[in-house]
Amino acid sequence: MRSGRSPAFLLFTIAATMAGLLTAGLSCSRGSTPSTPRVVLYCSADRVYAEPIIAEYEKATGVDVLALYDSEDAKTVGLAKRIRAEARAPVADVFWSSEVFHTVRLAREGLLAPYAGAETADWPRHFKDPDGLWHGFALRARVIAFHTGRVKADEAPRRLEDLLDARWKGRIAMAKPLAGTTQGDVASWFVHYGPQRAEEMLRGLKANQVKLVAGNSAAVRMLSEGRADVCLTDSDDVYSGQRNGWSIAFHYLDQGGAGALVIPNTAAMIKGGPDPEQGRKLMAFLLGGQVERRLAASDSHNTPVRLDVAEVDQAYRIPRQLEVDYGQVADHLPTAVEKGMEILR
Repeated sequence: MRSGRSPAFLLFTIAATMAGLLTAGLSCSRGSTPSTPRVVLYCSADRVYAEPIIAEYEKATGVDVLALYDSEDAKTVGLAKRIRAEARAPVADVFWSSEVFHTVRLAREGLLAPYAGAETADWPRHFKDPDGLWHGFALRARVIAFHTGRVKADEAPRRLEDLLDARWKGRIAMAKPLAGTTQGDVASWFVHYGPQRAEEMLRGLKANQVKLVAGNSAAVRMLSEGRADVCLTDSDDVYSGQRNGWSIAFHYLDQGGAGALVIPNTAAMIKGGPDPEQGRKLMAFLLGGQVERRLAASDSHNTPVRLDVAEVDQAYRIPRQLEVDYGQVADHLPTAVEKGMEILR
């Protein structure tokens, strides 16, 4: 017997059910009581760095942060899809993303709420939404990593174009451009070089038999295991490998001499979240300088957006940042997936 209910109604019902299950799961996971202040956080930043920071906030405030993290192979994309699915009945208050591109798209779709505080008054314009819908902080950079036992530093590729040289055939690894910073990186090629040249780059990587893996950390691991000599990844993934004692180093991934793509974390309030007051308090913490200091001092060595908040070791300062419009890069994310996988698979 047909119910007569529309597909839109059924979609809403499914989303609401998912939201209820998620809320129940988060609540049970932390043992919160109805009287305990709490805030729900969606976080795609690496859990190993984010979790201690959130624990510090909980200890200082007495607020339970019910955090949902994502997996390496679905970086940011999974949580962005969840925010869209829950748009009619949002579950989370704050989105801490490990990148900016999907945050830009969520802002354009009307799914984020503006935030302003004393700590954001002088925020660098390049790293914030004009209407305060997101703020970027704690930068990483795209890099070319290499195994120091098999590739000398002065011979390692420095520019994206260098990877097209036949000497690197069968020696390159990279994450599939389906999610995370690799998707944003490939999208930036279409912005910086133009579609024709970007596709030539992808075909050149294909001709050099680039090895596709699930994520950036997996690409770096291939170097340590001798299954690749160079890879495209993020600076923090290399630092993590070095902490493990792996013989790896990197050069910043220079796009045609114009610099390396830098990727900020972003913090944003979700429109219609269940507790906007607690959401604003968590936003103030994320953007108040303390988190940038912690991330700069951590093994990820993120560069603060506001250099006044932390002393940055010159060894970890990103020397030349690619000037690129993050909004335009966000526009090209579907192209990065479509053309990237069509050419590279």
